[in-house]
Amino acid sequence: MVSEIDERSKELIKTRIINKLKEIKSFPQFVVETLRKLNDPTSNASDVAISLSRDEGLVLRTLKLANSAAYGMPRNIADISEAIALLGYKTISNIVLSATVYSMMDKGLSGYALDRGELWRHSLTAAYSARYIAQKTKKVSADEAYVAALLHDIGKIVLNDYVRFGYGIIVKLVEEEQIPFTDAEHKVLGFDHAAVGALLVERWDLPKAYHYSTLFHHKPNDLDSEHTEYQPLVDVVSVANFVCLMMGIGIGSDGLQSYFYQEPLDRLGIDNYELLMSELIDFASKATQELDDMKGY
Repeated sequence: MVSEIDERSKELIKTRIINKLKEIKSFPQFVVETLRKLNDPTSNASDVAISLSRDEGLVLRTLKLANSAAYGMPRNIADISEAIALLGYKTISNIVLSATVYSMMDKGLSGYALDRGELWRHSLTAAYSARYIAQKTKKVSADEAYVAALLHDIGKIVLNDYVRFGYGIIVKLVEEEQIPFTDAEHKVLGFDHAAVGALLVERWDLPKAYHYSTLFHHKPNDLDSEHTEYQPLVDVVSVANFVCLMMGIGIGSDGLQSYFYQEPLDRLGIDNYELLMSELIDFASKATQELDDMKGY
């Protein structure tokens, strides 16, 4: 039987985790301001451009996308307001959130056995996959699914040091009791990365939907009956995450004993899981390319 950390140490770890959560900065003010304008029906592209222009990297990414082959414009677009109008507010919102989350995730997480870039590659591949699943099943907004999947593992950046501290005990629990890594995390630390991520989403004052999709991405059947309106989003993120783990993308240590649930597939109306996996494989290389692009900003 695994000798767990004593209760006093557990309580100390929980206190430190909560304190570390408080230390994590909210989104930069210009990001909050930009997202607010993107959600304001009275704002126009020029209003958004004023906020967005405070970050050169975001301007460059926006112009690059607007001038990509996907939009097939006959001339080069150099004006940021025009690029915003062309791409649309949802796309700009995704660009802003992606860049902000990337700056937090762009590090190695030794507690989760993830090299630098792997957490981001996993999250971005899951985001592309979730968007595709949402489009295919029509159960939830594709843009909402993209953001939710992008955020689902954000708790790892807070919990990493504590997982590293208790890694030996966590892994032994996984092996001896045949339980998922997240369950062992909770037993040893009093938190798992899903719960910590959900607390971060709350701290950033993001929509409730992202709180629940982050909290339940490993246990989609545990969403309580009072919040069933979020079930499709939870299911989409859960499936996207598991597909990435099955493909070995950013699998790390929490892939140990990762449990697959059939119910999300049934609720989403997906009857051929193998076909879905084959359809999602290309998103891994797309995420790798975007990761390379972002390193340039």
